Amino acid sequence: MPTSVTINGTAHSVDLPGDVPLLWVLRDEIGLTGTKYGCGVAACGACTVHIDGVAVRSCQMALEDVDGAVTTIEGLGTPDAMSALQAAWAEHQVAQCGYCQSGQIMQAASLLSDIPAPTDSDIDEAMQGNLCRCGTYPRIRAAIHAAAAKMQEV
Repeated sequence: MPTSVTINGTAHSVDLPGDVPLLWVLRDEIGLTGTKYGCGVAACGACTVHIDGVAVRSCQMALEDVDGAVTTIEGLGTPDAMSALQAAWAEHQVAQCGYCQSGQIMQAASLLSDIPAPTDSDIDEAMQGNLCRCGTYPRIRAAIHAAAAKMQEV
């Protein structure tokens, strides 16, 4: 029996077993490859998406447990413009290899929705489960602060 799931504002009917991880629904069924497979055990954060604005690890979220609208990195900005967070990421040249960046940005977006003007401590606490093999943590923090400032101007 097909399951209905809303992803980036679009309803999708998915005919997969309920125990299939949301990550594979997004990548293999829907074709949204911005969300990355990292570790498969929710330890690295590369697969972070939002469900009703809350950051979750899609590799460990079963399709049958999705209860709300899913937002992926593809749904964060618009086709014509990056979100303030994505723009700050580019401005601060955060990405090196880039593999973890969609998960980092999604985690940071969740942080900024909860705490619009985070301190370094807030950022460190919120981002601690998102690993960056390249070690761009200082640039990640700077980009989050820049995005927070830009978002408060609006």
